Amino acid sequence: MTVLDTRALNRATLARQLLLTRADIPVLDAVAHLCGLQAQEPQEPFAGLWSRLRAFDPAALSDLLTGRRVVRTHLMRRTVHLVTADDALAWRARHNAMLRQRVLGTYRRELDGIDLDELAAAGLAVMADDRPRSTPELARTLAGRWPQAGVRALGELLIPALVPAAQLPPRGLWRRKAGVRNVLLSSWLGREIDPPAPDGSDPVGEALVRRYLAAFGPAATSDLRAWCGLTGLPHAVAAVREELVAFRDERGRELLDLPGAPRPGPGTPAPVRFLPAFDNAVLGYHDRGRIIDDAHRGLSVTGARFVLVDGRVSATWDVEDGTVLVTPLRRFSRAERSEVAEEGEALAAFLSEGESRGVRVAMAPPS
Repeated sequence: MTVLDTRALNRATLARQLLLTRADIPVLDAVAHLCGLQAQEPQEPFAGLWSRLRAFDPAALSDLLTGRRVVRTHLMRRTVHLVTADDALAWRARHNAMLRQRVLGTYRRELDGIDLDELAAAGLAVMADDRPRSTPELARTLAGRWPQAGVRALGELLIPALVPAAQLPPRGLWRRKAGVRNVLLSSWLGREIDPPAPDGSDPVGEALVRRYLAAFGPAATSDLRAWCGLTGLPHAVAAVREELVAFRDERGRELLDLPGAPRPGPGTPAPVRFLPAFDNAVLGYHDRGRIIDDAHRGLSVTGARFVLVDGRVSATWDVEDGTVLVTPLRRFSRAERSEVAEEGEALAAFLSEGESRGVRVAMAPPS
């Protein structure tokens, strides 16, 4: 079985994530290909798509949100993702059990003894009037019936675990700030959520396996599980295994992939790319060593924004008064520093709509 080293896996990830060459595809197609973008920080998907698409127009993404072709909703790992309307409706039922389990794991004592089906029915009944509500507002409406749970636990159980909801614009629109307002996902999108297969098969799980590998492969089943949070996918993997090819990484783990998917050579040049907070190019794996060093792995869950240099996380970035501030995690060569500054200037211009091209690259940390 062919062994793929870390650099080969890195280049495959960059190719699948549209980070080797900016893609010339519509925004909707990019969101679908990437299996959504993590979006609990509402403005971050814009930077993520700017780094991946040629001539990206942020208004195009805002229009998709207001036009209900993409939607902000809780899915993978119980986090807010920006996904296509089709994927939200197709995937939601498959994630229901995971969403419940994750909330119950956090609030088991507060929610002990509550009939979840009864609570779900009550929450759906309240939301049926299609009036946008915040999560605490929905929880307070029902807290009188379940006072032992408390508003916080009720809210986190109701949305997203029991009440499939969409977060409405203007939250998530380009350069707009707005609080979370929820409506039923099916009401907002005008279609019911796809039900589970009646025969006990798992076509949604099988599609998730294929889609994940197209956007993240080659990958181990543990990587797939880390990305989506679902534990019940072994049967789906087994069902499609004959379609797949297998490799091993340097640790001996089996990696699965689609046979025709791009796997560029390890010597393929990788341009500097700026990633937003919580980007799935980093978070979408159990073993993130293909893109980030173990010494910096903890930064991936803090909301740090990353700069990829030669394909690997090599700096963090932030914005202050229109200037992109880059903090290296290692020493840069003169050519690398120049490329980081050039890409940072372009990012500053994008984020400020041309009002600034300011970038400042700090000194590298001591070796």
